[in-house]
Amino acid sequence: MAKSRNNFTTIEVARGDRQADLVLRGGKIFSTSTREWIETDLAIASGVIVGWGRRAAKEVVDVSGCYLTPGFIDSHMHLESTKLWVDNFVATVLPHGTTAVAADPHEVANVLGVDGVEALIEASIPLPFTFGVCASSCVPASRFESSGAELSAHDIAGLLKHDQVLGVAEMMNYPGVIGGDDDVLAKIAVAGNKRVDGHSPGVSGLSLDAYLCAGIESDHECTTYEEALEKRRKGMWIFLREGSAAKNIAKLSRLVREFGTDHCALCTDDREPRLLLEKGHINDCIRVAVKNGITMEDAIVMATSNAAEYHGFSNLGTLSPGYQADVLVFRSLEGLKPYLVYQKGRLVAQDGKLLPDIVKVVPAPAGMRNTIHLKQKLSKNDLVLSPQPGDDSVVRVIEVHEGSIGTTERLLPYKELETHLINRLAVVERHKKTGRIGRAFALGFGLHAGAIASTVAHDAHNLMVVGGLSESDAKDMEVACNYLASRGGGQVVVYRSEILAFTPLPIAGLMSDGSASEVAKEMAQAQQAARTLGSLLEEPFMILSFIGLSVIPELRLTDQGLVDVRLFKLVEPVLHP
Repeated sequence: MAKSRNNFTTIEVARGDRQADLVLRGGKIFSTSTREWIETDLAIASGVIVGWGRRAAKEVVDVSGCYLTPGFIDSHMHLESTKLWVDNFVATVLPHGTTAVAADPHEVANVLGVDGVEALIEASIPLPFTFGVCASSCVPASRFESSGAELSAHDIAGLLKHDQVLGVAEMMNYPGVIGGDDDVLAKIAVAGNKRVDGHSPGVSGLSLDAYLCAGIESDHECTTYEEALEKRRKGMWIFLREGSAAKNIAKLSRLVREFGTDHCALCTDDREPRLLLEKGHINDCIRVAVKNGITMEDAIVMATSNAAEYHGFSNLGTLSPGYQADVLVFRSLEGLKPYLVYQKGRLVAQDGKLLPDIVKVVPAPAGMRNTIHLKQKLSKNDLVLSPQPGDDSVVRVIEVHEGSIGTTERLLPYKELETHLINRLAVVERHKKTGRIGRAFALGFGLHAGAIASTVAHDAHNLMVVGGLSESDAKDMEVACNYLASRGGGQVVVYRSEILAFTPLPIAGLMSDGSASEVAKEMAQAQQAARTLGSLLEEPFMILSFIGLSVIPELRLTDQGLVDVRLFKLVEPVLHP
């Protein structure tokens, strides 16, 4: 996409024939093109960088000795995973230096369809932020998920007409792409000359060739150096990810150390409020990259100009004349905490704090609430396998892992489940009152008793619950599900029928009206309550939320049943002798 054009007044200021609005004097400007720090002044007028060097200005800010970089850009994220509505998200990440994102709203699309995506776009318009959106390509993610809405190629084409829509979001149905499914390929085709993001965990060889021939251009799901190297060699953009559940920068840093930054960018994908508050956003991704041997300059390039290049943010990503004045000022690069944050030439944050009245309150529309629709009130018997497996039966168990959204299939004798601290797992369809419930077993949560439940359950976002093996625990699973249905969604911890902690998420059952600090506090209480029940995971709700995502190997559970993603088919949870 071509660089933005500017008016005659801006050109006059650039020539020095008219005063600039603002000059940042004496700092070290980072050139993303040459990876140099140039000590000079930076001039801004009408929200645009008009030049380097000495100029007259209405306002001069002395930034001598400071480091100036472009605003940071998240190359791939889901707003809904932050649990924050768009105004509170922007208020949270601006002080950390993020001034733009490429968001895939497929979570809200799975609940509310095109209306939900358009409501999100509309809410972002008055905010001091570049909120780019990618039109969700997989709603639902696969035929094994029962979502509240579906997006066709026609729907995607309609979304692509919005100015803020950058391209087509991650194509998760990689078996459909590789197999040449007509509906899937039609969704890629409507992108025209816009980007199509990918999602292809573990895909390689001939299958990867087929996936790329369909027109896919990026991937953020690489978990090994070898996987990322093959994809990059074949022309894919690789987004190095550091989220709350999936953290891949350390494993993929070698890719940048050895081959440079071409076709590489940084993303958070799914990052929860506590991590945003404690460690930051893209600035934290840069810190992790540097810790793992990537130079500061290379990491900044991936977080700025590379991200802008990929997504067609033609006016972002560099401090060159003619570009939007999204500028970060650092007193020191150690810690990467911005001293000043400018968005379109306006100071929006200082010393880690948002300036007053910078971010307007933009309430979510009423139509995005009250989205939990169960066929009937649930009983404990609805949530457990019936009939119970016999003692000589073998069960398929979904094993989850710390720091990963991948799962492993385990085959265990039913009579040994308690020995292995296995938990019950259920997924309840919550959009169209079908009454459909999937049931299975899980390993890795470590719950000795009680239950935890969530209406955040990628990607269809049905109601998911995990609990112990006793009758009392089954009752807790029942209480947890019915409580969330009565409260419009959220995440809850239950023990002996008592609500130990609750995080309300009334917006589509996915997001809160509260601030990041409020939501982080509620989530911390829920996580602590889960630990009292024996949870072994740092982020149990985040891990739980991905068990229903039927496009990441190996086993997943949806309301339709147990999915073997490797075979891309439903399988029985119990193997009878």
